[in-house]
Amino acid sequence: MISQVIMCMLATVAFAILFHVPRTEYFFCAVNGAVGWITYASWNMHGAGPVAASLWAALALTLLARAFSAIRRMPSTVFLITGIFSLVPGSGLYYTSYFLIVGDLARFMEKGTETLKIAGAIVLGMIFGLVLPQGWFNQLGKLLHPPDH
Repeated sequence: MISQVIMCMLATVAFAILFHVPRTEYFFCAVNGAVGWITYASWNMHGAGPVAASLWAALALTLLARAFSAIRRMPSTVFLITGIFSLVPGSGLYYTSYFLIVGDLARFMEKGTETLKIAGAIVLGMIFGLVLPQGWFNQLGKLLHPPDH
């Protein structure tokens, strides 16, 4: 599990570099990606399955991205887009395409349906995290960055 979290953090930072995130934010992007993966792995280990685990992981990293946004005074997309990278069902997309190409339509439908459910769960987790009022997160930012008088 520790090696997975470290690899997730490195992949998240690589994705942050690709998207020209300021260097000062790499650590926070990595933490957000790691929290997403830890949440996913924990839910999956406890029998939730990949769809439910993806939903909870996306919710957790969306909330953390919004908190980092207020604390670091950066757009939340800096942390959200890089953090979500570890949850994208890349292997599901690959195998869906593979089964289509080799003509195994039953497995194509099975893997494609699962991949779409995971992608939908990620979107729902993000939506649930984005509907909370921004003022809640701004209060956190004000607590950690009181105005200068």
